[in-house]
Amino acid sequence: MVETSGTSGTCTDQFAPVRAALAASLDDKDVGASVAVYLDGEPVVDLWGGHLDEARTVPWERDTLTNTWSTTKTMTALCALVLADRGELDLDAPVARYWPEFAANGKEDVRVRHLLGHTAGLPTWDEPLTLDDLYDWPTATSRLAAQAPAWKPGVEGGYHAVTYGHLVGEVIRRVTGRTPGVFFAEEIAGPLGADFHIGLPAEHDHRVTPVIPPPEPVLDPNAARPSDRRGNPPLPPATANTEAWRRAEIPAANGHGNARSVAAVQSVLACGGTARGVRLLSEAGCERALEEQFLGTDGILGVPMRWGMGYGLNSGQLPNPRTCFWGGWGGSMVLVDMDARMSVAYVMNRMLNPEGLGDDRAFMILAAAYEGLSG
Repeated sequence: MVETSGTSGTCTDQFAPVRAALAASLDDKDVGASVAVYLDGEPVVDLWGGHLDEARTVPWERDTLTNTWSTTKTMTALCALVLADRGELDLDAPVARYWPEFAANGKEDVRVRHLLGHTAGLPTWDEPLTLDDLYDWPTATSRLAAQAPAWKPGVEGGYHAVTYGHLVGEVIRRVTGRTPGVFFAEEIAGPLGADFHIGLPAEHDHRVTPVIPPPEPVLDPNAARPSDRRGNPPLPPATANTEAWRRAEIPAANGHGNARSVAAVQSVLACGGTARGVRLLSEAGCERALEEQFLGTDGILGVPMRWGMGYGLNSGQLPNPRTCFWGGWGGSMVLVDMDARMSVAYVMNRMLNPEGLGDDRAFMILAAAYEGLSG
């Protein structure tokens, strides 16, 4: 390992392109960020740089954490895959087998895999929801249980931006008796020694870099469907900087971590269920992430999507077929390449795209990781 220039941390010579890509991003669009690559379950890139504040007065440290938005979904999905692999959760079973109240309003045939694959027809709450409602687990989940699906479940795909975590998370809670954040901490992050949290304990607050919101979108008053990603409840990006947000469990969107912890957790999936001497699931259990649940235009995102079991799947744009990924609002991303046995993560504090569909920063990091892999 060699010490980097312009960034901090370590990087093998083979993956020097990643170091260069992070340095370039910090010189251009980033304020502060971290990048990690795990290969065969071991760290080959662990880099960070920049600052916690837009004035660039406080440096990003090795153990700095930030809200990763929807990159959190990959952690929640992994919890479900672990339970399925243990035989405690049947992904093909009706949700109501574990959560009887969920059968209301025509949802008796909704399967667990429909929740994971964004095809359940519950992309948001129908009734107006406040942030306090969102933070109150029984309120948020009971309203979803009572709600009718917006489309025939299992047929159409539509991104469940926030409801995903409460839907999958309540199934995890019904199966294990533990909230999804506690299950993740005890069964995944704990054994792996990964510094990622769904529901952040107060003792970590001093390590958190605030989210730097993106520019406000300019709305076209003549557009048929004005672009407003804030949804129900309204969720301005600065919400992530509040204590209430950090303490709540929002398993779709409020995971706090850094690139090292994200890549470390997902390296288990990249390596057939075992990483650094810790086995969390079998090779067959890992493969379930790649089971296609939807292929077509996502009715919420409005873009072509191929959904697997909790992850986006490679549609031909990535080098290896057995690859899955997802990212967070404003730019964070994790990629899991089962063929290369590689996980790549990028986490930053400056959000760029108000539309939530990412930008080129993470893709430049991914391109650099594959350049290193082929070098």
